[in-house]
Amino acid sequence: MRALRLREPGHFDLIELPEVGPSDLGPEEALVRVCHVGLCGTDIHAFHGRQPFFDYPRILGHELGVEVMAVGEAVTALQPGTRCAVEAYFSGPGDRAFARGLTNCSVSTKCLGVHVDGGMRDVYILPANKLHPSTLPTRSLALVEPLCIGHHAVERANLHGDEVGAVIGMGPIGLGVVQFARLAGVDLTAVDISEQRLATARRLFPGLKTLRVDPDQSLRELWEATGVEDPEVVWDCTGNKASMESAIGLPTNGGKIILVGIYKGTLTFSDPDFHRRELDILASRNARAVNFRSVINLMESGLVNADTWITHECEAADFPAKLPAWLAPDSGLLKGVIQFKA
Repeated sequence: MRALRLREPGHFDLIELPEVGPSDLGPEEALVRVCHVGLCGTDIHAFHGRQPFFDYPRILGHELGVEVMAVGEAVTALQPGTRCAVEAYFSGPGDRAFARGLTNCSVSTKCLGVHVDGGMRDVYILPANKLHPSTLPTRSLALVEPLCIGHHAVERANLHGDEVGAVIGMGPIGLGVVQFARLAGVDLTAVDISEQRLATARRLFPGLKTLRVDPDQSLRELWEATGVEDPEVVWDCTGNKASMESAIGLPTNGGKIILVGIYKGTLTFSDPDFHRRELDILASRNARAVNFRSVINLMESGLVNADTWITHECEAADFPAKLPAWLAPDSGLLKGVIQFKA
């Protein structure tokens, strides 16, 4: 059984793992064939050695489109042949967060491909309750998990539906936030330092307002020059220290900022300015089962179609050699997908 393993920063290996089959299943587990795996920003950070909470070597992969091969004796909701997206966060009882349904951020929460080995492999045994069935093809289902990150970040904002908002960072996660914030009725402006990424955002979301920022200029001053009302809600999806710190200065009085990207270090901001505006600063981590069900429903209904986000694809055996070209600055990478089985 093949797997792609990140041996150390900058080095993927195609390795062989012991074979597993139906006889290896626990009563509440499922054996799945991994068909498609999305390449995430988390994976890229790990490749470059910049991912927190991470040990090497590690089998990456948490954006998974899979097909059920067999199920344990207690599993009734799935059957062989069912296509599924994978809720890639494992947690268990033991703290108040889990008891309140916050399975995405409990003390015990571990993410596939980050804290434990992930899904860049031919076959995988997973808890059946982490599999979300769908009629969508597995290539599309590999995009459900990153969309759920955006869906949960919008959920965290507790929107009224008539806000002015800004989304900073037009990578896949930022685009996901744009997708669901617009569906919720927010009047959005997309913000990025890259005109290429902003052009992609405008193509995917016609009518979307955009603002290109210069790192040497004040985000607050650049926003004011647009004449757009100050945002009530700001999502920062960059994971960049300078961006996240400047974003805290952007929301209007009584507003909120949701930090979706993670920075491996300490952020600082002006406490008097924070208090004067009585801001809410929120983190958004992972997603919950409710997000997976909602996103799949929206995709199956045709309201959300992220297939056009896929810019790079390859077979698993070719991935280690192709990845450097994918990561080149001029490659136009938005979302890469690795195919294990069609």
